[in-house]
Amino acid sequence: MNEHWLQRKFSPNATRIQDHRSPFQRDRARILHSAAFRRLQAKTQVMGVGVSDFYRTRLTHSLEAAQIGSGISAQLRNKHSELAETLFPTDDSLIEAICLAHDIGHPPFGHGGEVALNFMMHKHGGFEGNGQTFRIVSKLEPYTEQYGMDLTRRTLLGFLKYPQTIEHLQSSYPEKLPNNYRQLKAGDWHPPKGVYDDDLDMLHWVLEPLSSHDKELFQSSLARDNNHKKTRYKSLDCSIMELADDIAYGVHDMEDAIVTGVVSEHLFVEYVAKPMAEIDDIWVQENYTSITENLFSQQHHLQKDAIGSLVNYLITSISLVDLNETQGCDFDEDLLRYNAKLSKAPAKVLGLLKDFVYRFVIKQTDIQRLEYKGQQIVMELFEAFASDPQRLLPDSTRRRWQKAVDEGLNPNRVIADYLSGMTDEFATRVYNNLFIANASGVNEKHCV
Repeated sequence: MNEHWLQRKFSPNATRIQDHRSPFQRDRARILHSAAFRRLQAKTQVMGVGVSDFYRTRLTHSLEAAQIGSGISAQLRNKHSELAETLFPTDDSLIEAICLAHDIGHPPFGHGGEVALNFMMHKHGGFEGNGQTFRIVSKLEPYTEQYGMDLTRRTLLGFLKYPQTIEHLQSSYPEKLPNNYRQLKAGDWHPPKGVYDDDLDMLHWVLEPLSSHDKELFQSSLARDNNHKKTRYKSLDCSIMELADDIAYGVHDMEDAIVTGVVSEHLFVEYVAKPMAEIDDIWVQENYTSITENLFSQQHHLQKDAIGSLVNYLITSISLVDLNETQGCDFDEDLLRYNAKLSKAPAKVLGLLKDFVYRFVIKQTDIQRLEYKGQQIVMELFEAFASDPQRLLPDSTRRRWQKAVDEGLNPNRVIADYLSGMTDEFATRVYNNLFIANASGVNEKHCV
C-alpha cells in the first residue's frame, strides 16, 4: 500500500511507545472511544429510541454493519487473492473503523432531524448526515485540537460516500418558504449528499494523492430530474461499507419489524416472497419458502437461522468489479478503480428487502409522526440558539461560535454541529427546558 494513504494530517509519524498496532487499528480505537460514537446508543435507527429495549439503535446498527463489513472483506480477499496484497490490509480494522463510524454524523430523530437542519442551514451551506460524519472525524471530535480524530487518509477516503461539495450538487429549493415550521414538507428539503464547503481543506487533503484526472472523475456527478445532482463514484472501502450498511438495514431492520409485530406475514409474502419466486437464482428458488416460514415462526432459533442464511447469501455473492472495464472508466488509482458489488440476483433480493422496510416500516404513520415531531424540535432549537447564541449556547459551543465570528467563518455551522451531536432524548430535554414552563433544567455537560 502506498505510504500516502497511511498518512495523518496532524501527526503523520507519531506513535506511542511500544504501540505495535497497525495504523487502521489505531483509527478503529479512536472511533470506538469517541463521544460521537457513544452517542449513537441514543439515536434513532428506524424505530424510535426509548419505545422498546429490543429495537436497534444507530449504535447496534453500526456494530452489525462492522461485522458484516469484515465478512465482506474476508470474502473478497479469498475470491481475489491476486489483488488482496495490493488492495486490502492484512486485517479488517480499516473496514470495521469505517462501518463503525459511518453514521456518527446523523442528527437526532433520523431523517426528520436532517431535514430540519438542512432547512435551517440552506442559506449557510446546508446540512447532510454523511457530510457531518466527515466533519466530525476530520475536524470536530476533540482527539486533536483542529483535525478531529486525525485518522489516516485512506480511512477518511472511505467515509466519502459523496466526494463533492453540497454547493456543487445542490438544485434549487422552493422559492416560497413555509409560513411556519409546522408547514414544512420534508420532501421539499432533503439535502444533496456531499461535503460542506466549510470542510474543503480536509477534502482537498484526502484527495491530494490522486492525479488531476482521477480527482476530476471521482468527483464528477450526474444531474437527476427535479432533484439534486449526485456523485457517480466511491472508493473501494466505501463501496464495502455501503454494502454492509445496506445489508444491515435491509435484513436486520426487517427482523426488528417482524419480531415486534410491525409487519405481517401476509405483507411479507405479497411484497417480498412472491417477487423473490420470480428471481432466476438457484439459492432463492430453493430457500424463499423456508426463509418466509422461519422468519415468522414462533421459534426464535428458526428466525435467527433465516436471518443468518440471508446475510450469508448476500455476503458470499459480493465480488470485486473493475470500473475501468465495466463502466469504461480510466482510473489510475486502484482504490478508485475497484469496487465491491453484489451480483444481479442477490442485488434484487436486497432491493426487495430494503424497499419492504422503507414502505412498511419507515413510512409507517407512527414513525413518520415521530420524525415530524423531531423535525419541529430541531428547528425550534436552532431558531432559539441562533437568536441569542451568547446567552443560550453552552460554554464550549459559545467559544467556538465566537471564534467563527471573529475569524469570518460560518457561525451557523457551529450551531448545526451542536444540535446534530445531540441524542434524541437530550434534544427533547433541552426543548422542554426552553419551552415548557414546568420542565426541570438540563445539565449541558451531557452533550459538550
